[in-house]
Amino acid sequence: MNHHPIQIEPPDIAPYRQGNTRVDYVHVFDSGRPGPNVMLQALTHGNEFCGAIALDTLFKEKVRPRVGRLTLAFANIAAYERFDFDDPDRSRYIDEDYNRVWGDDVLLGPRDSAELRRARELRPFVDAADLLLDIHSMHEPCRPIMVCAKSEKSIALSRRIGVPADLLLDTGHPAGLRMIERGAFNDPRSSKAAVLIECGQHWEASTAEVAIDTALRFLKCSGAVDHSWADARLRLEPAAQQRVIRVTEPVVANTMNFRFTRPYQGLEVLPQKDTLVARDGDTEWRTPYDECVMVMPSMVHLKPGTTMVRLGRYD
Repeated sequence: MNHHPIQIEPPDIAPYRQGNTRVDYVHVFDSGRPGPNVMLQALTHGNEFCGAIALDTLFKEKVRPRVGRLTLAFANIAAYERFDFDDPDRSRYIDEDYNRVWGDDVLLGPRDSAELRRARELRPFVDAADLLLDIHSMHEPCRPIMVCAKSEKSIALSRRIGVPADLLLDTGHPAGLRMIERGAFNDPRSSKAAVLIECGQHWEASTAEVAIDTALRFLKCSGAVDHSWADARLRLEPAAQQRVIRVTEPVVANTMNFRFTRPYQGLEVLPQKDTLVARDGDTEWRTPYDECVMVMPSMVHLKPGTTMVRLGRYD
């Protein structure tokens, strides 16, 4: 086995294929009362199925909004359907990363791929959302991280949710725009906000628990469900303290020769400025300051242009 142990089972989501929106695997519930349009998305990547477990749990609990509307969406179904226990990383996507295609130049352009076709189907729901939670997991074992993109209002939303302890304000991906950075979500003049939870290592049992807990807390803070309904189903304690990591630069591979100088799992704090962390041919990557945080390092998706790790510091 050349991958981390798979401790959780990918859920059967076939019962959720036919919703009420004419788009497969997208369900919208309308309370008929004024309130926010709240959206949760799972399976942005097909091998990150903790979010599918969370949505499956919400469906089984017969979740309905008390105000506004609630959208539950399973994203990259094609990648998920080819999940293979012997080669689980293969199902991350079909043609390209679904979470790098959300700029209008790509989404509304002439290019075609399996992920673009699916993103174009989901675009109306994403653009209509006032609050959005995108549920992910990580390749390496690491404590949960809430990705707030470049948005201070996403940090504020994360603090209202109350989890996890680490909130990430980063610089984006050179390879393309993520869904949580799309349009009004990234506009400080808009009240719309989106966050992305990285729940832990893809297939650890605790990752599914984090996904369910975060989804419930998100619904609670949005006002979509009664506090008592959510509180009765919460499984984990909230963070004792939330701290913001501000990314100053991404480390992007230039060649297939990129290598870290030692194994990293994520959120290690390197105390000394100028510590060598990676080499890429003749290029050396060193920490630009003391107490540098290594954010989501991974070699599994190595190719030129890919962000291999982000360098940041705690506020």
